[in-house]
Amino acid sequence: MANTKKTTEKKVETKVIDAAGMTLGRVSTIIATNLLGKNRTVFERNVYSGVPVIVVNASKIRMTPKKLEEINHKRYSGYPGGLRTTKASETIEKKGWGELVKLSVYRMLPDNKLRREMMKNLKVIIEF
Repeated sequence: MANTKKTTEKKVETKVIDAAGMTLGRVSTIIATNLLGKNRTVFERNVYSGVPVIVVNASKIRMTPKKLEEINHKRYSGYPGGLRTTKASETIEKKGWGELVKLSVYRMLPDNKLRREMMKNLKVIIEF
């Protein structure tokens, strides 16, 4: 059986977000909304309909030192005793501000097959 899906190339503009002076949560919600495509008229739940997003000045996000110690990221290996938690300050030291933005956006997107495709359309630039 032949592929009946239409493959039309559409020119989609890229959304550039300047994160300087904004809090992590505000930046992440703007990014997640654009990646989901909820602000577009062609939004469909079962198809990726968002726009590619580029975040600039990720290292200039406004966060207090107390908040950096409060935020925890969890990973679980699947084995007993395999739960690992890291603080946001440790994430910034090891992987940088870009990883912190990606983790927060990743958890705001729906947990389905389209999440990986949405995350591929996110680019984070530390300083511009």
